[in-house]
Amino acid sequence: MMGPKSVESTRFARTYVRRSQRAEDLGGRQHRARLLSEARGSVIELGAGHGLNFAHYPPAVTGVVAVEPDPYLRGLAAMAARSGDGPPIEVVGAVGEHLPFRDRQFDCAVTSLVLCTVPDLTATLGELKRVLLAHGSLHFYEHQAARGFPLSALQRAGDPLWSVLAGGCHVTRHLVDSIEAAGFTISALEPFPFAARFTSLLTRPHVMGHATAQ
Repeated sequence: MMGPKSVESTRFARTYVRRSQRAEDLGGRQHRARLLSEARGSVIELGAGHGLNFAHYPPAVTGVVAVEPDPYLRGLAAMAARSGDGPPIEVVGAVGEHLPFRDRQFDCAVTSLVLCTVPDLTATLGELKRVLLAHGSLHFYEHQAARGFPLSALQRAGDPLWSVLAGGCHVTRHLVDSIEAAGFTISALEPFPFAARFTSLLTRPHVMGHATAQ
């Protein structure tokens, strides 16, 4: 029997699957394709959701380990992995703060709209750096805190309620700063506005980029 938290998590996961289609149709699909266009070798994808990235991995990727902690989304991701024509994809259950992989195992790490939700961002980035080969690459597509008023003030005021309604998502994290603080060197960075609906104004701006593990 599922407890109250499990029921709530499943309810949000189902809502996310339904609503994510609108974001994909408004540009998310193209963003994912650009994010993954330079991925190479063995890949760890953190927070795979229901597998929206899977169709966009290029031929240069030899295999993907897709980490997804939510059981409902993980089941959908496993089905997507089996139905695709790209590289072999293994879907596993784990959390970003404790990745069950050896040091220096992967050539590339991928995050897309997930670093806003991890409970411990510093630990998660540290784990990604640990499992990457020296000079391995981190490819990220995320939203982060705005720098300017009034949106930054609105994000700070709205973050407590938003995180409850949006499955633990936080809109006040300066993710690029955190990536650099974790020991990555940013090699490419593109900020851009993107909102799939009115309430998504809280999640502007988005950023896409590459970083190298040192």
